[in-house]
This record gives sequence, C-alpha cells and structure tokens, in this order.
Amino acid sequence: MILGKKLVVVLPAYNAAKTIEQTYREIPFDIVDDVILVDDRSSDNTVEVAGRLHIKHIVQHEKNKGYGGNQKSCYNKAREIGADIVIMLHPDYQYTPKLIHSMSYLIAEGLYPVVFGSRILGKGALKGGMPWYKYVANRMLTLFQNTLIDQKLSEYHTGYRAFSREVLDAIPYELNSDDFIFDNQMVAQIFYAGFEIAEITCPTKYFDDASSINLSRSAVYGLGVLKVSLQYRLAKWGLSKPAYLGKRL
Repeated sequence: MILGKKLVVVLPAYNAAKTIEQTYREIPFDIVDDVILVDDRSSDNTVEVAGRLHIKHIVQHEKNKGYGGNQKSCYNKAREIGADIVIMLHPDYQYTPKLIHSMSYLIAEGLYPVVFGSRILGKGALKGGMPWYKYVANRMLTLFQNTLIDQKLSEYHTGYRAFSREVLDAIPYELNSDDFIFDNQMVAQIFYAGFEIAEITCPTKYFDDASSINLSRSAVYGLGVLKVSLQYRLAKWGLSKPAYLGKRL
C-alpha cells in the first residue's frame, strides 16, 4: 500500500525461469501489495519457479498469445483484484525493481497518471549494453513519434511502465495488437485520451538471458511504430481514426 492506494506489480513472463527469482527478490514489498505473473506458454519451468517463490497470482496461457496478449492478461487481472496503481516489470531483470518506489510515488501523489522508466535519459542504455543499432533506431523513431504525436518523451519503447487505475479503466488496450507494437499503441491511447506521461532515468542491462527481439522483428516493429504515429496524427486531424483510439465500450 502506498498513500492508501493498492500497488500491484505485473510480470509478463516468457521463458524467465533463470531470472525471475532475482527480479522478484528486489521488489519492495514494503509498498507492493500483490504480484501477478502471467506465463505466456513458456517452454522452460517459469511457472514452477514462480510457484516456489509463492507468487500469489499466477496466470497461465494455454497457448502463446504474444507480448501484447500477455500484457492484456496482466492488466485485466490487476484490475480484477482492485489495483489502484499497476507497475509492469519485466521478469528478465533487464530493469531494476529498485525504481518502483520512485515511479509509484509520482502516481500516488497525483502528480502524473503514467510513469515510464527511460533508458535514454542519461547514458543508461549504452552503458547497460544496448546494441548501437537499437540505440540509433530508438532515437530516430522517437524523434519521428514526438513530431507526429506532439510530445517530448525521451523514448517510447521502454518496457518499464507504471499506470494509475484511471488510465487502465479509460483506454481500450484490449483492442491493441498481441505483438510488440502493443506498447506503442498503448502510448498513443494514453496521449489521445488526454493523459500525461512522466519519465525517470532507468539503468538497464543487456545480457544473454534478457529478452530481446531479433533484427528482422525489430524492423517489423519499427514499421509498426511509424504506422501508429501516422494513425495518431490523422486521428487528431479528424481524418481517420482506428478502433483502438476510441473509448472503452
């Protein structure tokens, strides 16, 4: 509990057996009330390790639904158990759980409804081993997105995100893709609904057991980012609006 608000951490997991315990042990349970792990049909023993850690809420997909599909289950479950603040933390230990205090306080104090942990503020990304091609692509895509969406985020592609319940109740994230572009569609939804996003500097780690998409999938993701940004701008101009930028029914 943080300032009277229920804080829930969601872990979208896929083959995270080697890293989930290290991630879980650093979660600050002085303020975190519940942890939800959603396993996207892992081929390793992620669920078994989660069970040994006594994670209270474990959701298992019968078939692989993709990164976006996993997040949908995470947020649905968090809303179901009455979360006021939800923090998405990757269980691959790429992002440190030690920022949960800082991210959640910004929301609990009513300063911002959404907070991102940014790898680009400062020199955290390259220091942590982000490949140069990913760093350059990140910067170019972010410039394009900021121009079309009319914002000033340092990056749109971080996987470390905190949300107020109000935001999750307002945006129809269920209509988003089940693939990696889910994250960008969600950012577009947040801004389109009139919410603000704060950022804090976040160190990151790139290593063999950390999840990452390959070059070909990165290219597909990049094209998807461009498409989402154009869809957002057209919607703001009143020319065309995809279903996912509407209101939750």
